[in-house]
Amino acid sequence: MIAGCILGGAAGAVAVVAGYQTMSPKGQWYGRSLVGLPGGSLKLALTFDDGPNDPHTLRLLEVLARHGVQASFFLIGRYVAQRPDIVRELAHLGHVVGNHTFSHPNLIFASARRTRMELEHCQQALADAVGRGSWLFRPPYGGRRPGTFGIARQLGLEPVMWSVTGGDWKEKGEDYITQKVYGQVRGGDVILLHDGGPEAFGADRSQTVAATDRLIARYKSQGYEFVTVEQMMLEREGRRAASLC
Repeated sequence: MIAGCILGGAAGAVAVVAGYQTMSPKGQWYGRSLVGLPGGSLKLALTFDDGPNDPHTLRLLEVLARHGVQASFFLIGRYVAQRPDIVRELAHLGHVVGNHTFSHPNLIFASARRTRMELEHCQQALADAVGRGSWLFRPPYGGRRPGTFGIARQLGLEPVMWSVTGGDWKEKGEDYITQKVYGQVRGGDVILLHDGGPEAFGADRSQTVAATDRLIARYKSQGYEFVTVEQMMLEREGRRAASLC
């Protein structure tokens, strides 16, 4: 009886942790993903989800250009098909473009077939817009199941998550966004923000634009360097290779 209770409790605990791992941005149970560099690094990566979006993606580009910063944008395929001109501008300016599925479903509840279709259709939309797909993938809401990242890698996509979020989807204003980020940054972070919204094209992200301006100014003044997730991946792999020598 006691042994059964212990085993039942252990199984329940594993189930809770397994469920947490489906949404945890830093969780690695269901496949390795980039969440940042070791704490203390003076590099930060700004990432934006759910675009392209008019006018706020374009306004973000103005802010980034003013500060001389390149960022990483994880794009919804149906919006890419709607506004390929914005995607071309992102690529032209040297920003990184990533796959954020075609219609933004929570992949926890998607079959393997649906997951593959979402990624392939987004890749095709990106290829139609800029002549190539991406090699980076971020799941909507951070949701994934045990096979999700495996499917992505079969399609040549590397998963990217995050270590800091501004909570800007809550639409509480730029002060809320900046203070939330300030409280989490430890160095080497991938910062999650949003230049669009999954419900409909045209989401108001003006507060994110304003907050981004403030975040860049603050961390640049403290000696931080803003890099893309591609640059972070290269550094991570370089560190891993060096540790094996």
